Amino acid sequence: MVLFLGPLIQLSMDCPWELLDGLKVALDPRFWLLCLSDMRWLRNQVIAPLTEELVFRACMLPMLVPCTGLGPAVFTCPLFFGVAHFHHVIEQLRFRQGSTASIFLSAAFQFSYTAVFGAYTAFIFIRTGHLIGPVLCHSFCNYIGFPAICAALEHPQRLTVVFFYMLGMGLFLVLLHPMTDPAFFGYLPI
Repeated sequence: MVLFLGPLIQLSMDCPWELLDGLKVALDPRFWLLCLSDMRWLRNQVIAPLTEELVFRACMLPMLVPCTGLGPAVFTCPLFFGVAHFHHVIEQLRFRQGSTASIFLSAAFQFSYTAVFGAYTAFIFIRTGHLIGPVLCHSFCNYIGFPAICAALEHPQRLTVVFFYMLGMGLFLVLLHPMTDPAFFGYLPI
């Protein structure tokens, strides 16, 4: 979550709710019943993260490691993960959601960031030996989406927002290895 410090600060600045209001909603069982009855929410926050991380991290990655070695497997497996998201192209073409060129440009961008994200979750899975970390990261990233960097650069409090974007990236890089130390997770080998 620290990587998304900038977008989270930006969201908190632009949100009309007070913190207490947000906590009341988050603790309200009716809110969660509403979420659980929404098929898109279930797909994006529960089913896709669980099934995709199970397939690509828990099943595919351990099979690739003996064949390719650890490093190549961490970077090969996410390519399959990126390709698995090309179904969005078919949906966009079918429903004419943009020009063909813009749809394929969008698909190339989505492939790139899903492959990078896949390498990150593969790293987490390899380092921790647990699937819960990649699943929670996947669900969180599906919820937040790709950071709106252009909106951050145009924000009325641009310097503050950009500061937190940079702080988040710095903390992410500094904390990545220590927070995924296998000693915290029982040294479970993959």
